[in-house]
Amino acid sequence: MANVERNAHVEWSGDLMSGNGTVSEGSGVLSNSPVTFAARTQQPEGKTSPEELIASAHATCYAMALSHTLAEGGNAPESLTVDAVCVLDDSQLKITTVDLNVQGNVPGMSQDDFENAARQAEQICPVSNALRGNVEIRLNPTLA
Repeated sequence: MANVERNAHVEWSGDLMSGNGTVSEGSGVLSNSPVTFAARTQQPEGKTSPEELIASAHATCYAMALSHTLAEGGNAPESLTVDAVCVLDDSQLKITTVDLNVQGNVPGMSQDDFENAARQAEQICPVSNALRGNVEIRLNPTLA
């Protein structure tokens, strides 16, 4: 199987504090989406941020990994909800944690079994693996 590449493009004008830019990516879902440092560290006001994009990527990737893990174990989920919170320590300008709050509707599965599957999925999630060692990943799985 060949490697899969995805791309993003950013244009930025000005300095960090008063500058602004846009981010677009190859699929066209994001197209000239505005970004500013103020929106990153204060109120977003309709702009995105690297942390929001990381949270989106992590939640999506993890939901796919958990769905796969559950199905492989004979417990395909009816539904999964993943909320990811990516935390930027703005005094250090460092992403410190990602909380993955996971709720699953998996008929016939115990909470313990769901938690075990959730931990297994976190280990195979490509975004978790990209962040691991730099960012604390906190997993909070519950059954609906």
